[in-house]
Amino acid sequence: MIIIMVAPYERPALSKGYLLPEAAARLPSFHTCVGANEERLTPKWYKEHGVELVLGTGVKSADVKRKTLLTTTGETISYKFLIIATGARALKLEEFGVNGSDAENVCYLRDISDANRLVNAIQSSPGGNAVVIGGGYIGMECAASLVINKINVTMVFPEAHCMARLLTPKIASYYEEYYKSRGVKFIKGTVLSSFDFDSNGKVTDVTLRDGTKLSVDMVVVGIGIRPNTGLFEGQLTLEKGGIKVNGMFQSSNSSVYAIGDVAAFPVKAFGEKRRLEHVDSARKSAKHAVSSIMEPDKTGEFDYIPFFYSRVFTLSWQFYGDNAGEVVYYGDLSASGSTFGAYWVNKGHVVGAFLEGGTREEYEAIAKTTTLRPAVEDLTELERQGLGFAVAVSQKPVALPPPIEVSGSTSGLLLEKPLYAWHATAGVVLAASIAAFAYFYGKRRRRW
Repeated sequence: MIIIMVAPYERPALSKGYLLPEAAARLPSFHTCVGANEERLTPKWYKEHGVELVLGTGVKSADVKRKTLLTTTGETISYKFLIIATGARALKLEEFGVNGSDAENVCYLRDISDANRLVNAIQSSPGGNAVVIGGGYIGMECAASLVINKINVTMVFPEAHCMARLLTPKIASYYEEYYKSRGVKFIKGTVLSSFDFDSNGKVTDVTLRDGTKLSVDMVVVGIGIRPNTGLFEGQLTLEKGGIKVNGMFQSSNSSVYAIGDVAAFPVKAFGEKRRLEHVDSARKSAKHAVSSIMEPDKTGEFDYIPFFYSRVFTLSWQFYGDNAGEVVYYGDLSASGSTFGAYWVNKGHVVGAFLEGGTREEYEAIAKTTTLRPAVEDLTELERQGLGFAVAVSQKPVALPPPIEVSGSTSGLLLEKPLYAWHATAGVVLAASIAAFAYFYGKRRRRW
């Protein structure tokens, strides 16, 4: 059950600015939609725009046939259209046979309450030892924040390298070496087995499956998320671990739409449905769903290129498209602080692009290149041109390739059963669009 206590906010701040020892981000500085350089939507904003914002109340059950929701307070709400933006929940250690999530020094990071718990653990462990379980977004970004807080960090994950669902071994090695230069230790190819506790119930030691035992002051767990579909199982068609929707974000029930982490939608560029867990997808899917409801005759099918990014320490990277096919690297991956990147070429076309340390214009260039999917005949020449290839492509008009018919196949970026999944930011809803929807249709609540 999901109970929201504060107005919608931007999750990227939680694993970045919120954990910093100085000038830390706090609400209301990162309410929706400041991350997209749009108006900040505080509770006052909703009130001024005629939007009823109900906090501290969960939805106990949903009946899509009757178009009603039952809240935890016993209120029944009827609707004409329903937008499901339930996001996802963090996977718990107990789901993998390890007890101890309730210990005060064991932390997850999915919402503000989690972030506050993590901040308290950091402040109570100055100069202490932390074990980070998981090598994905949460693990990498939290590890960086812990180091900045002068905490000793050991990262533990079962894969051969960090960010295994997205990064190649070569790119991952660059980031691992940088983290090592900042004092982070890596233990790869194994998982958490058990905890030891003191008389107060705090974790004192972590035992790994390979027999390694680590003394700890705090533990951060980032082992993936699971979409919140429980209210609608048996009522709507599910796919890829989420709710199946069409290019208008309409579910198997014509009055119900799903967006963000929970939606499995067709990605036209790749000819398949995907469920993407990232703030950019959440914002844009929300806006498109509202447009589909308010102006269906003027709204076409969603056309989106997957986008992911991260900022840690002095590093900053962006990725667009798909990590399928042959990889072509460029730039210096051996020098700290250098600019480098990679293209993914599949069936003779660039389908994905990664860039570390780029400028705004360079990031825009790889984004446009991935959207255009230009043909590539000579991979050696592509390597020689490097970033210049994307810059050149972005500066001249190129016809878009024909759309690919959507199938039910899967992809390497699909998070159907994530263990070390994408950033906890995902699931953020573009509240401005939802507010516009609410304003357009008016309040349609009926109490019994």
